[in-house]
Amino acid sequence: MSIKDSHHGIYLLPNLFTTASLFSAFYSIVASLKGHYEAAVVAIFIGMIADGLDGRIARLTNTQTDFGAQYDSLSDMVTFGVAPSLLLYSWILHSMGKVGWLVAFMFTASAALRLARFNIHVEDQDKRFFQGLSSPTSAAVVTSFAWMCHQYEFNNGFVLILVAIITVIMSILMISNIRYYSFKDLDFKGKVPFLYLVIMVVLFIAIAANPAVVLFLGFTTYALSGPVHALWHFYDNESDDA
Repeated sequence: MSIKDSHHGIYLLPNLFTTASLFSAFYSIVASLKGHYEAAVVAIFIGMIADGLDGRIARLTNTQTDFGAQYDSLSDMVTFGVAPSLLLYSWILHSMGKVGWLVAFMFTASAALRLARFNIHVEDQDKRFFQGLSSPTSAAVVTSFAWMCHQYEFNNGFVLILVAIITVIMSILMISNIRYYSFKDLDFKGKVPFLYLVIMVVLFIAIAANPAVVLFLGFTTYALSGPVHALWHFYDNESDDA
């Protein structure tokens, strides 16, 4: 749908979920400024869930439009670029002075570059893979780590350096050319083995028991899978050439 066509109306349902994601991001920013860091993290994850639903609902209901795609991209920038950076800076990175806000800005800028690159290559790229780590995953890694540290009251100098390093690494992975499996080719409407349902139940129980730790370990494992696979592929090709 073109901008001109948008004057005739927009589809409400998918854009409601996009608005919910944007609202969660704004709430997270306000909570971070007030020092309510756990609430800020939870709001970002709620925004992540809403962001994951809007596109799927649009595809299921055949209500995909250019307006919805642009609105979703702008919302993602706030939810996964601005809100996590402000959370990290308000929580601990401000202790590093200028270096702290530069690290936070690096994450925001990387998210913007990642989204811009995704938008211009959305039609010609392999749907099974992402080029670079997705911004929602990067946000999930840094915010779940902040949640875990806040939960266990880890706020010493070592944690400060670790937060800065993790933030820089996630920023670099977002703008890298490393490929990540997107899971977009999974068929959630078809039949699956009973074991899959058991695994999902165990996963839900684990997240409910300690969401901060489980989410951090899960998203960090996925974030590391790209570089590990790239290195394995590189050395495998080197051994074949030898």
